[in-house]
Amino acid sequence: MFKHVITTASLLFSMLLTVNPSHLRAQAPVLSLDIPEIIEQSRADNAFWSVIVRDTTGKILEGFNIGKLVRPASNLKLLTSATVLNELGADYTYRTVMYGLGYQNGSSWEGNIIIRGSGDPSISGKYYNEDRFYVFNKFYKALKAMGIEEINGNLVGNDAFFDQQPYPKGWAWNDLSFYYGVETSALSFNNNTVDLTVYADGDIGDTPEIEWFPFDTDYVKFVNEQVISPAESEYDEFYRRLMGTNRIILRSKLPQNYVEHEALSVLNASRFFIDTFKKYLEDGNISVNGRLIVESQQQDWNSDQYKILAVHESVPLRKLLQQLNKESDNFYAEMLLKTSAAEHFDISGSTELGIMLMKDFSASIGLDTTKMELSDGSGMAASTLITVKNLSKLLVEMRDHHQFEVYKNSLSISGVDGSLEYRFPASMVGKIYGKTGYVSGVRSLSGYMESSSGKPLIFCVVANNYTKETSYIDYVQEKIIQKIYRSY
Repeated sequence: MFKHVITTASLLFSMLLTVNPSHLRAQAPVLSLDIPEIIEQSRADNAFWSVIVRDTTGKILEGFNIGKLVRPASNLKLLTSATVLNELGADYTYRTVMYGLGYQNGSSWEGNIIIRGSGDPSISGKYYNEDRFYVFNKFYKALKAMGIEEINGNLVGNDAFFDQQPYPKGWAWNDLSFYYGVETSALSFNNNTVDLTVYADGDIGDTPEIEWFPFDTDYVKFVNEQVISPAESEYDEFYRRLMGTNRIILRSKLPQNYVEHEALSVLNASRFFIDTFKKYLEDGNISVNGRLIVESQQQDWNSDQYKILAVHESVPLRKLLQQLNKESDNFYAEMLLKTSAAEHFDISGSTELGIMLMKDFSASIGLDTTKMELSDGSGMAASTLITVKNLSKLLVEMRDHHQFEVYKNSLSISGVDGSLEYRFPASMVGKIYGKTGYVSGVRSLSGYMESSSGKPLIFCVVANNYTKETSYIDYVQEKIIQKIYRSY
């Protein structure tokens, strides 16, 4: 009887192998290297690791937990930037336009001056020799060239190109005070931050001096409760913008002679734009006698009543993508994603419509969209999930995209630039074009590798739910990647 049960079970197992052998093989890990041993012998063995290596044909060479959903952090930007590039093209540029609604009377403009936002994330100093007022100065010079010395009307910011949801769903509230958690708005300036500088050059126990860009603006209110601590003490950071306000609490403890720089977010980015532009005009002796207004309705910009006074055109998308990926810029990711949606659907761009484009693009190149949950474009949301199997397939498929070189060149290069500038040994300088990712408990790195033998590879190494210090996770991650580099 016992022998009969064993024989029957063996027969059933053989039938399963015959009916669907590929399904069973897909569940088994590919383990020609000792990647599990590297993880198990580390102090991060209780974290969840997901690793995959493919060749350029897409064949899986190494795999560990490849079908499990993970939080990708900024590795999601690989998919966001691919979608944006596919939608807009490498030569896409933003046009921010200054209109006049009214007429000129001598040195006065009688009527409104309107700035129409187009979603440009780069109205800052990034591409203009660090001149953060470059665009404002262009508009100011246009008014000066007309002889305008006063505006008897309102200064209006139109931000209708995007919807009125400043944040994607799922972002953590405690990230929203800082440069990596700013609002998205079709009308944005200085990455929607004020840049704070703190000088701890007084006596122990004193309150350090502060200044901020732009203009020490009264658009924000700093409550300076910071304290200068002994020179040998550690810097203890505390900055918090009270939700729903532009009141920013400063309670850091700074060692004597310490200088700290922080970019802190503002509420209502569109109004911040026109408030700063008004101050810039007045600083240049052009007075504004009306109100500051933000309007979020589409207008008939082709109407004869709107006179174009000046136009600013951004650098092309190929350069903007480098800021997105090399510097892992959340603001650029979310702004570009909304731009893609606005251009594609010809309505106010939203994160939700952008995510729809990401999923459509994913399906078009053969990714399994049932194995992804997307809430944003930057990977900040805890609810954003994907598999390394999908991420690596994306990288494989992008090799055949007609704008692949633009895509690849937007990534950080090991030992050269971006977030990989100081990672990996000298032997691997220039051997990896990759994208790092970090949020609390998540460290990820994916990209293209030229192995020690010259073989091109695609890889993803993601750690979730770790409790050790991030520097140690980086060490284990690099150990795995170096093993892959040497073994192929």
